Amino acid sequence: MVGETTPDIYANMWQGSVEFYAKAKVLIALDTIKGFTEFIKTRCDSLTINEITSSDGHIYQVPWKINPIMTLYNKGIFRKLGLDSVPQTYSEYLSAAKKFKQDTDNDGYIDQWIGNTSVKVIWYQRLFNFYPLYLAASDGMPLIKGNKAAFNNKYAIEVFAFLQELYKNNYFTKARLSAGQDVFLDQKIATKFTGPWEINYLEKFKSNDLEFDFYPMPIPDNHTGPIYTYGDPKSIVVFKTCDNPALAVEFIKTMIDEQGDLVFLEKTNQLPRRKNLEDSKMFQDYFDKNPKLKVFACQAKHIKGVDNSELINEVLDIISQEYESCVIYNIKSPEKAIADAEKAVNVLLRAK
Repeated sequence: MVGETTPDIYANMWQGSVEFYAKAKVLIALDTIKGFTEFIKTRCDSLTINEITSSDGHIYQVPWKINPIMTLYNKGIFRKLGLDSVPQTYSEYLSAAKKFKQDTDNDGYIDQWIGNTSVKVIWYQRLFNFYPLYLAASDGMPLIKGNKAAFNNKYAIEVFAFLQELYKNNYFTKARLSAGQDVFLDQKIATKFTGPWEINYLEKFKSNDLEFDFYPMPIPDNHTGPIYTYGDPKSIVVFKTCDNPALAVEFIKTMIDEQGDLVFLEKTNQLPRRKNLEDSKMFQDYFDKNPKLKVFACQAKHIKGVDNSELINEVLDIISQEYESCVIYNIKSPEKAIADAEKAVNVLLRAK
């Protein structure tokens, strides 16, 4: 960007980065181009349009694709545990975790857990454990609102308490398991918070006796209504070095019309971000042949990205520090950890 050698069109930009580049004034405000507003309304519903609108009121991105985070589970293990349905609530999940935890080789160490998720203190790891659980619990509430932390509420506290309980009781392992055998393939864990990219991988490497499927993120016991999750959205942007932004937008339109999205879906097994995805006749044949991915298409009605803030990485980093202290090492209470995160985030946001 400094050398002004950016491409005209860039796809696969993380939605959380767009505001940073918009504030740096290196992106085209797409809503200033004739016909763009009408086009974006055909692709996106009003909630998505509101989500992608920058703090200055302009739109600098075209929603492209999503990978909603859901709960992968081993159907055979659930049957052995005597579960008639998936453990959707916190208490059901914890009960299943207690039944499944085992030391299978009798060496004094637990080696079979209900699930695992990253313990790394890296901001983006919270997008795949804390954040989708928070969205599920809170009906998709923001982390930031009005340039202040908005997450010091019962939902974030309950999520921290739920995860803390999983680690405290050794229902999740604190070990970093990425270096060895995949513990889900090895059937050492029964669940995993993950996205649709797992489908092809598991189909390729699983044993014949491994049956799997997906369901929404666990929720508090008193939760009612739809279950939201993090959609892991990526967007398309046009850099200011582009000589003909209007022509670039016309090209993007052809790239992500229904036919273009179908080709993308067939080639990548990743979901385009468009409204009425599961109901469109264009995609029905594909989803009929790929029922596991249709589960994610149904979830796509209830997803969120991240808040429009150029400091969202730093906000997630602060939450991650408190996550480690509370959830992983049980040093702080959930209430204290969330309150401390709120204070630090407010200091950060005031200083910008």
